[in-house]
Amino acid sequence: MAKILTLRRPTSVADLVRSHGLTGLVRPASAHVPHPDGVGERILPVLPELRGLFPAGGLRRGSTVLVGGSTSLLLSLLTSASSAGSWCAVVGMPDLGLVAAAEFGIALGRLALVPDPGPDWPAVVAALLDGIDVVVAAPPGPVPVALAGRLAARARQRGGVLVPYGRWTGADVVLEATAGGWSGLGRGRGRLCRHELVVSRRGRGAAALPRQAVVWIPRLGCVDPPGLGCVDPPGDLGRLHPLQGEQASKISRSPGQVGAVA
Repeated sequence: MAKILTLRRPTSVADLVRSHGLTGLVRPASAHVPHPDGVGERILPVLPELRGLFPAGGLRRGSTVLVGGSTSLLLSLLTSASSAGSWCAVVGMPDLGLVAAAEFGIALGRLALVPDPGPDWPAVVAALLDGIDVVVAAPPGPVPVALAGRLAARARQRGGVLVPYGRWTGADVVLEATAGGWSGLGRGRGRLCRHELVVSRRGRGAAALPRQAVVWIPRLGCVDPPGLGCVDPPGDLGRLHPLQGEQASKISRSPGQVGAVA
């Protein structure tokens, strides 16, 4: 398995890089990350099923994207950027499943973990934003508006993407897993092998119009026993659904606010 960076309260990304012998490997967050789909320097790629939820078609550098409701959604969000060469960091999630992260396609060799940042977690997040493309921050409790604003400003200045996981105010885009289920069982046979996530988007500016997407997550390496094949997901795999009327009103809370994640 690839080496994973596991850090304890680093004072700066420079210290992180030097202490792990990675000088020259960790690029500034503003560095270009090429992608076969032609995603530009300022946009990091996301899975095709998620592109329509972002006004720019991907993770815009300098933005804050709040994720709630599902660790699977969080890992899905990181997958394409990580696969394309971006560095990612996760702060404050000691129970993050690394096997699951690898199955989602996240490059563990470019994943920095700070499982227990302690009370200085804002300083850790700010330091990582200096040189890592995507920084996930799972705060231990509610975050004051002023502090959330300072970290968002740091992301804008450094060209990174801040991804809060939990309670947060002022995010540009809010993604929330509002429903889900499994497929694979037929009439009395089969087995669970695909996970469905219904993802709702809201936000501000170009992301103000609520939208919804259905994302199916295959379980990689799933080998079906003879006669117990998986049932295919519906034909609208990954289809986007603009929300209207009562549906939209249910998720039209203030941009950047989401409840505690499960």
